[in-house]
Amino acid sequence: MTGSPQSFTGRARAVRLGPKSVCALLLVSAIGVAAFGWPLLADSASGVTAHAQDAPWLFAALLPLLVGVVAATIAESGLGAKAVAMLGVLAAVGAALRPLGAGTAGLEPMFFLMILAGRVLGPGFGFVLGAVTMFASALLTGGVGPWMPFQMLTMGWVSMGAGLARGMLRGRAELALLALYGAVAAFGYGFVMNLYGWTIVPGLASGISFTPGDPLHENLARYLAYCVATSLGWDLGRAVMTVVLTLAVGPTVLKALRRATRRAAFEAPVTFSGPGSETQVTVHEPRP
Repeated sequence: MTGSPQSFTGRARAVRLGPKSVCALLLVSAIGVAAFGWPLLADSASGVTAHAQDAPWLFAALLPLLVGVVAATIAESGLGAKAVAMLGVLAAVGAALRPLGAGTAGLEPMFFLMILAGRVLGPGFGFVLGAVTMFASALLTGGVGPWMPFQMLTMGWVSMGAGLARGMLRGRAELALLALYGAVAAFGYGFVMNLYGWTIVPGLASGISFTPGDPLHENLARYLAYCVATSLGWDLGRAVMTVVLTLAVGPTVLKALRRATRRAAFEAPVTFSGPGSETQVTVHEPRP
């Protein structure tokens, strides 16, 4: 017996997050927050404060393992061949886009693609895509170093956040939402990544340098001054490019991603029928 085609009213997801995947994402995110935020949270009696120059390197060694665990857990929950193929294509395109603007006033065109892909394909796929794309782009541009795991985790958060947005917004309202999110994410990426370098860059002025063990409000004030002095211009360029590309080519890219998702039929139901000795397999492709 063959079932009738099913109409999908929600967005198709390349990866459906199960309980284990959600727990793994929450765990790696919590450890990531600790990896980034320990300078602001550690007091003068903390052991990590005594090793302020070593802590970023320890977290850099730990984060790739955690990101790998999350990717493996998500893959176990349903990252099929079609999703892997789409992941490879989007990661390759994102990695190729990054060198076009890297090193030029913070212009990074890959951001808008990660956000749109996360919006269409969901948070699980978005996290894996962001991390894999940043890894591939680091290999392509020669940007491999202890900072790379931090970049992978942060880009995973950026793309995952776009996939967490619910609702059936379409047209101009959706573009406005994605452009706003892109601007916030562009500044947020720079703000978070600055925490990595703030503790290990020597020779900073006393007004913006990290002082181990100082009260939270004092170090936070220095950190905000550090961000303004060192990266505000780069973050602004990244935000402007993300907004412009989202508004200019976002409709075309969203349409292409949704068409590819429908054709891939990630969540299409499969029914089996066996009249006599013959067995038929029918895949019902979701409607637009």
